[in-house]
Amino acid sequence: MVTIKEIAERAKVSRTTVSRVINNSGYVSEDAKKRVLKVIEDTGYVPNQYAKSLRTKSTKVIGVILPKISTETSSRLVKGLDEILAKEGYQILLTITNLDPNKEIEYLKLLKSRNVDGIILSATNINEVLIEEIHQGEVPFVTVGQHIAGLANVLFDDYRASRDMVSLFVEKGHKKIAFIGVDEQDHSVGYLRKQGYLKGLEEYGLTAEDKWIQKGKFDVESGYESMKSIMEDAKQKPSAVLAVTDRLAIGAIRYLNDIGLSVPNDIAVAGMGGSELSKYISPSLTTIDFSIEDAGREAAKLLLKQIDGSSCKDVIRLIDHRLLNHFSI
Repeated sequence: MVTIKEIAERAKVSRTTVSRVINNSGYVSEDAKKRVLKVIEDTGYVPNQYAKSLRTKSTKVIGVILPKISTETSSRLVKGLDEILAKEGYQILLTITNLDPNKEIEYLKLLKSRNVDGIILSATNINEVLIEEIHQGEVPFVTVGQHIAGLANVLFDDYRASRDMVSLFVEKGHKKIAFIGVDEQDHSVGYLRKQGYLKGLEEYGLTAEDKWIQKGKFDVESGYESMKSIMEDAKQKPSAVLAVTDRLAIGAIRYLNDIGLSVPNDIAVAGMGGSELSKYISPSLTTIDFSIEDAGREAAKLLLKQIDGSSCKDVIRLIDHRLLNHFSI
């Protein structure tokens, strides 16, 4: 492997001059610069990124903490992030928590120890320990999907999106609307989407049986089991079901198909998330697209602003959503 010393010898300059050319810092005559660049081109020299980072205090690496890697939401978010960051020469270092709050703390500490230039967190459980760890140090930081005071936040209007879906059900003539949610420790998906559902019912003078409101996890099986509980345990059967994720909705549809009910003729089902899969199940799923790629792009832009020295304290970027009205309601 070619070293800076060898480049200096071949170009007949000092190692300091080579370093200045590589890092584009300090004065170097045009003649010397041309000789150094010619040697670099001839030898195919690639600067050692770690050594360079020690000099510039920049690693050109952005740490990203995701709850899961297997979901379409995560892949779409990373796609949006990379679209912006790659143009500026940044690489992404992914960490996956698998919905374990302790892993969020662990990976925050790990990324800081790796001297990443910034961190983007897609969190599910916001707690005091996590917030305290985030605020320790001066690493530029952006959260996606959950609000944390004092930071730059990219958020979805989960509350309004859930209300919008209830309104659509009512427009279609439904008054008995059930709900499949997730743990409310997830403030955005678990709490805000449930509150939007309840507010939607209230606005139309509707109520829900206790058994119509079920809590699952972020998977198809939970949707299946939650739908089963609604149909077996409720005194009255609902005419419609709102699930807070598309996977939960797909599980609900699978259960209804298994017991011989038709969607939407016998019961309507809607999800949230705008997944690609929603178009290909039968019937195609009515859902809400949260423009995840846009969220990634906005998060990357906010992080780059901070890296460049701008303050983004308490900045909120609210990402719009749109209804994908397919055929399941």
